[in-house]
Amino acid sequence: MPPSVKPKVVITPDRGATSSVERALRVLRVMSEGGGVRLTDIAAAADLDKATALRLLDVMAREGFVTRDAVSKQFTLGPELTVLGAAALRRFDPRPLARPSLMRLAGIFQDTVLLSMRSGVESLCLDVEEGSYPIRANYLTVGSRRPLGVGAGSLALLAWMPDDEREAALEILSGQLERYPRITPTLLRERIAQARKCGYAVLLDVVVERMGGIGVAILDAQGRPVAALSIASLNERILTREAALAHALVREATVCQVRWAEATRPDRRTATHYPEKNA
Repeated sequence: MPPSVKPKVVITPDRGATSSVERALRVLRVMSEGGGVRLTDIAAAADLDKATALRLLDVMAREGFVTRDAVSKQFTLGPELTVLGAAALRRFDPRPLARPSLMRLAGIFQDTVLLSMRSGVESLCLDVEEGSYPIRANYLTVGSRRPLGVGAGSLALLAWMPDDEREAALEILSGQLERYPRITPTLLRERIAQARKCGYAVLLDVVVERMGGIGVAILDAQGRPVAALSIASLNERILTREAALAHALVREATVCQVRWAEATRPDRRTATHYPEKNA
């Protein structure tokens, strides 16, 4: 079965992408969801011609950053990126910190629970825990990238950004939402205001029909969003349990904030284990 076409990488209009390094990084972001990807899909999603994409991929393959299957001709991430990822996670890995919260939420509500972080004007899915009543959607995978505001956790990250950063992000996003015709800057501003008032974000029936999510930002000591917890489910499962879902998400986000503050203390940044706290 051919892989799904990856979304185009967000490019800020004031920078462009003129250097080989920038182009190579765009290719790697396209491939970050894992699995094999065709050259045609990589080139289209990275906004490159096929010859340029192939030249970059050949260089990265020689260096071990990507591999190409001899039969299918599809490209996958290579072993050198595993080494780099492990080195980065030794510095700080937020997933163990939030995993107990994901497990508790999935156990209580039986739905799919996600941990997301901001990457530029995109949200990156870091972890997923499926309950006994999960929804099946191809965007609910570790490594998935979506523009900020596309999805409840992504919307929570956008809503709790500092005002000036959020306005700059909205300007950029206005030209990056063509894949999501139901999401407009006007809609995002309305949902952001609602989220700030309620303390949590809800987004229903705009990314996938009859499906939606509810999300809460995890804040650092300065009140900036460092991650988000969200629950994805059918619309009716969110609407009929909104208060309970919101209460549980806020509670778990508070637990994560405490653990985040402890884990990122200067004398604890090299720690790799996060003991459970009493909620």
